[in-house]
Amino acid sequence: MKRWLIRLSLVAVLVLAFPYRSPAPLVYRAGEGWTYEPVGGEGRWQRTRAKDQLDVALEAFDKQKYGLALKAARRVVYNWPLSDYAPKAEYLAGRCYEARHQDEKAFAEYQKLLEKYPKVDNYAEVIQRQFAIANRFLAGQWIKLWGYIPFGPSMDKTVSMYEKLIKNGPYSEVAPLAQMNIGAAREKQTRYFSTDPYIQAAKAYELAAERYRDRPAIAAEALYKEAQAYNKQARTAEYDQSTSGKAIDTFTDFMQAYPDDPRVKEGEKIIASLKEEQARGNFQTAKFYEKDHMWKSARIYYNEVVTQAPGSPYAALSLKRIETLNQLIASADARRAAAAAAH
Repeated sequence: MKRWLIRLSLVAVLVLAFPYRSPAPLVYRAGEGWTYEPVGGEGRWQRTRAKDQLDVALEAFDKQKYGLALKAARRVVYNWPLSDYAPKAEYLAGRCYEARHQDEKAFAEYQKLLEKYPKVDNYAEVIQRQFAIANRFLAGQWIKLWGYIPFGPSMDKTVSMYEKLIKNGPYSEVAPLAQMNIGAAREKQTRYFSTDPYIQAAKAYELAAERYRDRPAIAAEALYKEAQAYNKQARTAEYDQSTSGKAIDTFTDFMQAYPDDPRVKEGEKIIASLKEEQARGNFQTAKFYEKDHMWKSARIYYNEVVTQAPGSPYAALSLKRIETLNQLIASADARRAAAAAAH
């Protein structure tokens, strides 16, 4: 047992005492991570000045040697973070990750660039690149665990990307589209992964309509999609009267704000359909109360049917039931009055 401990101790001492003499091709450097170094060529790509190191990265990128370009660019950022070349190196690192189809890492690298160097010359271009990456994930591109293992689409992570992009430039050219795409991402979520995805989508569209009301095309699209999201939620298996009401109110707001929009007629049809569905729900509720001889409660719901959808078949049936209930209620009231008088 002691011999094994002695041997292990000797190996540990040798490894710790002579780390740079190991011929292993994987080398770890603080701030740069693990990099591949061919035996005999360790460190030949390293330079003593930021500009020279960036030139190595740029030359490697042009030759599509993205691994070399990445580690050279990261070395600039780590060793010379305050130099004029650091922002360019950070940007180049993002480009390398994009070229290697590691979009999550590319997005994160661009995010570092915008946070560390907010006055970078190509700010608008970087946001555009982030927008393009987020759009690829919205289209169904798979998220990769640790940047390598395909795991599947994730609308939550896609939404997070759009939110960061908007925070970077809330009034940039792509920010309104990013906010709209948050709504689209929420709509793509299934109820297994998210509670009431259409409600979340509606809130995202509502924010777009409010924040970008000075851009009529965006605001109109956002308000219409908000109404549609509430409509979809209202028509789920668990029919929700309150959400149906929100859909009707939002479609009404849309038609009042944009009366010349070609979608107004479609909105009117949807409102009529929703009101009829509301009437059907109230009619069923009224029948339930009537069956239990709760006639006054039943009459309230029949009246709601007539008010909501006066032209629907449910309205005509409700009017007949109201007439019958009025007679039953009057008879019941008369019997109670006679009984009270007898006492």
